[in-house]
Amino acid sequence: MRWLGRCPACEAWNTFAEAPTASPKASHTSAQRPVGSIEGPVRLGDVSSGAVARIPSGIGEFDLLLGGGIVPGSLVLLGGPPGAGKSTLMLQLAAGLARASGPIVYVCGEESAAQTKLRAERVGAHDELLLFAESNLRSVLDAFATIAPRVVVIDSIQTMALPEVESSAGSVAQVRECATALMEFAKRTNCATFLVGHVTKDGAIAGPRLLEHLVDTVLYFEEDNGADYRIVRAHKNRFGSADEICVFAMDPGGLREVSNPSEVFLGGSAHGGRASGSCVTACMVGSRPVLVEIQALVGETRYGTPQRLAANVDRARLAMILAVLERRAGLLLGSSDVYASVAGGLRVTEPAADLGIALAIASAFRGLPLARGTVAFGELGLSGEVRPVAQRARRIGEARKLGFTTIVAPAAAGSGSSADTVVATDVAAAIAATLGS
Repeated sequence: MRWLGRCPACEAWNTFAEAPTASPKASHTSAQRPVGSIEGPVRLGDVSSGAVARIPSGIGEFDLLLGGGIVPGSLVLLGGPPGAGKSTLMLQLAAGLARASGPIVYVCGEESAAQTKLRAERVGAHDELLLFAESNLRSVLDAFATIAPRVVVIDSIQTMALPEVESSAGSVAQVRECATALMEFAKRTNCATFLVGHVTKDGAIAGPRLLEHLVDTVLYFEEDNGADYRIVRAHKNRFGSADEICVFAMDPGGLREVSNPSEVFLGGSAHGGRASGSCVTACMVGSRPVLVEIQALVGETRYGTPQRLAANVDRARLAMILAVLERRAGLLLGSSDVYASVAGGLRVTEPAADLGIALAIASAFRGLPLARGTVAFGELGLSGEVRPVAQRARRIGEARKLGFTTIVAPAAAGSGSSADTVVATDVAAAIAATLGS
């Protein structure tokens, strides 16, 4: 672009007017219309509701995370901090799909094909996987027209750029336009498309918020804090349950799925042998019950104001539980520092963990450990009562499956009592049943 004051054709001065260049948009002709779309409004009863055949990824836990497999034509966004394993997981996914059915294309915008090959050899990728080292999205989409892939992985969306958009790769405009073009491609060709996204220092996906609204599913790698396990959580899923998790173990060969997350979060002392201040609780994570260990520490305060610190536990919820314990159970915690944490790195937010947190704090305050094989769950009310929670039977079933022998739980209408279940009506009674009066 250069400035011109005189027209080279008519040699007149000051006859030019600046105007923005219109970006070429794909016209929605009948050949480009998304698969299964309808021209004009129709009656709901006339719309076919045939079941969509999902594509198995070859990673059972990842299929559960997506709601039963990969939906053809879906757009999935995977985000996470650097080094969490986003590219490794996507390469393993693409390699497994290429082994079963193809063509599968892995677009590596951040690395060369040779660099991606080194990582592929480490995870045992299949030779039939198609690599495409390109950051020009227009060239990528043109190549897809001849390949007709079944699944595509874009690593990453922040490295893609359309030449008609006048900004650099990773800018808000480029990310928005590239995501829109990929969404149109996925719906038009029925090709499942995965986007790898970078995150900011605040943990949000880099780029416009529109990116998360455009896609069908948003998956996040949670902070690993140096652990050997990686947790992937679904924050949005149009084809399955949101808030599902998938746990992977990181080893030299890549990411290995963990079929029973409860064993990971409980560690080696699943049925007892813990010191005071520890209680196992049963939480619902998405659609599955998961057992986690709540740890608490109570000590005399060294400062004027007692400390109340929580890790992977809602701090406001912890303050409410402490108030209930002091008022309804007679535990004088007002002059003590209280620390509560969930072992294993899983964040627990549901109210069903209230009773487990309360028993862990009571155990730490009295210096008495809970009996071996004890698990507790239930919501605490402000009057100290233990309120019923959803999925009671499934929580108890998971605890029994893992060998727990004493289950402290709220009563439920129509549920029969059993020898291993202690019905807790209020927090004081639960403390007396597990720690003594």
